[in-house]
Amino acid sequence: MVENHSLEQMKTGMPKTFAFASKYAYATDYTAITHPSLPNYIAIASGSTYGITDDKGPSAHRLKGRSVFSQALRNGKTARTYADSMPSNCYLSNAGDYAVRHNPWTYFVDSRTGCTKYDTSVKRLATDAANGTLPNVGFLIPNLVHDAHDGTLAQADTWISDRIATLTAGKDWAAGRLAVVITADEDDKKSGNRVLTVVASKYQQKKVVTTHLNHYSLTRFIEQVLHVPLLRHASTAPDMRAAFGVKVS
Repeated sequence: MVENHSLEQMKTGMPKTFAFASKYAYATDYTAITHPSLPNYIAIASGSTYGITDDKGPSAHRLKGRSVFSQALRNGKTARTYADSMPSNCYLSNAGDYAVRHNPWTYFVDSRTGCTKYDTSVKRLATDAANGTLPNVGFLIPNLVHDAHDGTLAQADTWISDRIATLTAGKDWAAGRLAVVITADEDDKKSGNRVLTVVASKYQQKKVVTTHLNHYSLTRFIEQVLHVPLLRHASTAPDMRAAFGVKVS
């Protein structure tokens, strides 16, 4: 996830990431749902913004119901968050460069047990990638510098490119069972909320997707990977899997 930058800003300001996008596939008409950040993260994780219009923490928004994380766990699948600079698992407050509003699992009180166990530090990512034990659904969350919120797009480009290298060197990528999605929560409020969104896998056909998609399409895509019912607005969202031509086993 990148913060608060448009499609064009990401294309020009993140050359390494855009080179990866161009090698595989990216969308030119993918939009965030709203502003500010938090409701977009919640939308991806659950198929709804839950009416949230601010960036307040989990104590202000104790969300009930299912998310893609709880769907995965309840259906015998795996889920994990890899959060940059998070002090401890499922940390419920801001801390330094860690922003809890960018960590959607922390808001869903019905799955707090799962969050406490599987909402973890980014330090675990390299081990899981190397061992071929990446989850069925995983969220990789940069800190405020590495997502270009407080840092630059160049810093975000370097950090994300390093994580891409880690993932594509791993066993899940080699086996063809990993799809990497890169997107942004929202734009800079000047570009119709259109953001760069990339889908890459070992077998992804190189293409530029012009179909209109949005964050609910990403929810739908995650749920298609999990083979679970589509939540809320995901059920009527444009089909991202079909648009990119991703095969789901």
